Amino acid sequence: MKLSSAFIFSIAGAATVFFSGCKPAGSAGGDTIKIGEFASLTGTEATFGISSHEGTLLAIEEINAAGGVLGKKLELLTEDDQSKAGESATVVNKLVSRDNVIAILGEVASSRSLEAAPICQQNKIPMISPSSTNPDVTKTGDYIFRVCFIDPFQGTVMANFATHTLKAKRVAVFTDVKSDYSKGLAKFFKEQFQANGGEIAVELDYNGNDKDFKAQLTSIKAANPDGVFVPGYYTAAALICVQAKQLGLTVPLFGGDGWESAKLTEIGGDAVEGNYFSTHYSPEVATDVSKKFVENFAKRWPGQKLDALAACGYDSALVLAEAIKRAGTTDGAKVREAIAATKNFEAVTGKISINENRDASKSAVILKVEGGKFKYLETVEP
Repeated sequence: MKLSSAFIFSIAGAATVFFSGCKPAGSAGGDTIKIGEFASLTGTEATFGISSHEGTLLAIEEINAAGGVLGKKLELLTEDDQSKAGESATVVNKLVSRDNVIAILGEVASSRSLEAAPICQQNKIPMISPSSTNPDVTKTGDYIFRVCFIDPFQGTVMANFATHTLKAKRVAVFTDVKSDYSKGLAKFFKEQFQANGGEIAVELDYNGNDKDFKAQLTSIKAANPDGVFVPGYYTAAALICVQAKQLGLTVPLFGGDGWESAKLTEIGGDAVEGNYFSTHYSPEVATDVSKKFVENFAKRWPGQKLDALAACGYDSALVLAEAIKRAGTTDGAKVREAIAATKNFEAVTGKISINENRDASKSAVILKVEGGKFKYLETVEP
């Protein structure tokens, strides 16, 4: 994969981390406020991590250009977890214990956020996930937050979409058994779809690293569903769409925010055309805040595709910076309290209010793959 400017920055950032001292940010001698970020900048979900990082870094740069926070510049220390199980815990331990960051931003994937969250909770370091949707992430403890909706809402949105928009009576569910995100989203989809009076025609599993899905798709086709719900990530989703088309399975396939990547259409080609997914944001929803973000992102990252993960990364940094300002300190407990008190914050992805479970109460959008692009269909409020 061609390395983006974001990944090049992360390498430079790693060098900064290696040579920086261990004096806590925000202390009397510190001239910057150190913020940690962990993301999948390489590996199977690299487009997720790169997009989120680009949005996060853009926000940090804009905040610093406007004078910083509490009279200091924010210093973003970025670590690549390589999309690998176990790496998130390793890099977050490093950010917390060696680099003395005062807060952590990340991750996109729920499984990796679940690895890191206990470390942040134990060390009383506020953590904000930009887009991990599994409910268990914030259940880790009172220092763990997110700026995105959660899977019970997303699952309900897609179940209602299948029922009311697709007019589906019987749906197949095809789940990645290695992904907490996929299993959680499948569960909540099934509950709501059945509550709507729908029937699960067949339910089958795959492993996210698989390349051949034809056996399962043959069984799905034999069950004659009206649609197939694939709550997975973009690489597998694209291959599933390709192989479904090869087998003559012509009903709509649809999924969650894990589908949103330029790689979906790059891998899937015309096989992903006409399919659907839910996500956090569309640049076609043109609020004033969104318009400014779209313009600034294009200037900072020319040629890079703007997606919801970049917007969520941007919002996570804004929410943290605003909380530090309101707290008037970098003390972890007080920053935690300020994040928890966030209400009606005007963000790129919509107004963010942090509820009692430290989740963001906010809307979702549904997009359709059309002409190789992601076309906005509708916004669904919580």
